[in-house]
Amino acid sequence: LNNIPFMSSQLRVNRPSKYAGPVVAAENWEEVLSKYMARELQTPFKFEEPKPKETKIVVLKNMLTVDDLESDEDYTEVMEETKEECGEFGKLRNIVIPRTGVGATKIFLEYETTEDAAKAIKALAGRTFDGRTIDAAYIDEMKYFSQDYSG
Repeated sequence: LNNIPFMSSQLRVNRPSKYAGPVVAAENWEEVLSKYMARELQTPFKFEEPKPKETKIVVLKNMLTVDDLESDEDYTEVMEETKEECGEFGKLRNIVIPRTGVGATKIFLEYETTEDAAKAIKALAGRTFDGRTIDAAYIDEMKYFSQDYSG
């Protein structure tokens, strides 16, 4: 990054005089910037999203709207259709669809095993329902059982 412009002058970058690390060929900042912009710059670190903890609870987001849950008839129909469709992936213990609060329009599926929950996520994530793309993910069991539907 030697000679990078900074406040009407050029920065000078050097290694410390007692540097004992590996010698790497120096590049000018224009080359580094162009490699970075072209996503050709290699870093020694791989940043990966932490893998979510697998649980027996699945949350489906972006599948329902408030209008879908307004009437008792519509709510019952959504519950029955969800039970039928999501029961194909494994044994469902419970389905929770909050009508109000932070969890409104989310669907929480409690499966018998984590394997069943994984099947549901694999089948439902990214699927389109009524023009909306479904987001399916695990949710912490403690949050679910304490009725914290913010996840």
